[in-house]
Amino acid sequence: MAGTQRTAAEGRGPVRYGPPAPQPGLPVLPELVSVLAAAAGRAAPEPPGGGESVREAACRHWGRRGLATSPENVAAGPGAPALLLALLGAYGGDVMLPRPCPAWWTPQVRLLGQRAYHVPTPAECGGVPDPYALLETVRRVRAEGGDPRVLLLSVADDPTATVPPPEMLHEACEAAASAGLFVVSDESWRDTVHRPHDTLVLSPAEMLPDQAAALVDLSGALLPAGWPAAVVRFPDTPRGTWLRARTLDVLTATGAMVAGPVAGAAAHALDEPDAVAGRACAAAALHGVVAAEAHRRLLAAGALARPPQAGRHLYADLTPLRSGLARQGVGDAMELEDWLAGRLGAPTPGGQRFADELGALRVRLSTGPLLGATPQERLAALTARDPLELPHVRDSLELLGSVLAGLA
Repeated sequence: MAGTQRTAAEGRGPVRYGPPAPQPGLPVLPELVSVLAAAAGRAAPEPPGGGESVREAACRHWGRRGLATSPENVAAGPGAPALLLALLGAYGGDVMLPRPCPAWWTPQVRLLGQRAYHVPTPAECGGVPDPYALLETVRRVRAEGGDPRVLLLSVADDPTATVPPPEMLHEACEAAASAGLFVVSDESWRDTVHRPHDTLVLSPAEMLPDQAAALVDLSGALLPAGWPAAVVRFPDTPRGTWLRARTLDVLTATGAMVAGPVAGAAAHALDEPDAVAGRACAAAALHGVVAAEAHRRLLAAGALARPPQAGRHLYADLTPLRSGLARQGVGDAMELEDWLAGRLGAPTPGGQRFADELGALRVRLSTGPLLGATPQERLAALTARDPLELPHVRDSLELLGSVLAGLA
């Protein structure tokens, strides 16, 4: 009985068993290991919000993306969750979120005692709410006594692996501005776009310079997940200055500071030297090739999915295969999560993890496990002329295809 209870807890509700962000599965870049090792003897901690080195590097990072930034408008923290928790706690009020959204967003809001309201995304993409649905939801929430103040969105989305078209992002930002919402843009996956020359990624901070903050978790593209570091850019306005000061108060009170050696590696990565930028670009392209092939196999089996554009995953809708799943005893996303993970041998978190409807048979499939079982196999995929020709990659994709075909 104890084993059954443990399994149920791990597979169901508790936040601590929620799905982690998809990882590249690649060995740590040797250059970053050297930088971290060189700083390992540092005893002094980073100040709350990060020292000058990491904040100035963040300014240069945003500057290369068209966002002029000053160090006094930047804060760093030990990962995006710690920074977002501090920022939302500092700003206060209820939070509007797209549906689906990253698994860790909603627990953050609820942990603060604030209310989260999910708004459907448009048909074209995830990451942003449908602008008309957003305005109607804000109106309804306020009529019922709620206090919506923040819109949290992403410009390269987990879980849907899509990038909102500029016009769609602009409409969502216009709706947020007209509703008096402050926008927090999670841009952690911005530099994992599969085809950067064909995909335009913009930031709400460009569209609403006085009313938007940009958050970047460096484990999205630049650092290993085991080296937690993130940066946030505040507006250069009195309200932005106030919000940054309040955010630093929360970071100080919770002791949420970047580890000194990690801060050195973060500053190095944010400057994007050739080795770091090259690895990020190569990894994004690799995951794009594998995601595109997985997407092709999904469609061939009769499932649905938006074409993946960024990240290390894709979001599959197996509703057209409902009758085949029903024969396997699968009737909702929670059961689908367990059933599919057991057959693929890799986590396949269901849509309920991402605030999606439980009855919709949706899952996030990660491309990392498709690259191989060992660091050597995954590195071989990174350097291969055609990773789809590698036996271990081909076998993983064949397993996905055969499991899906069995449901048709």
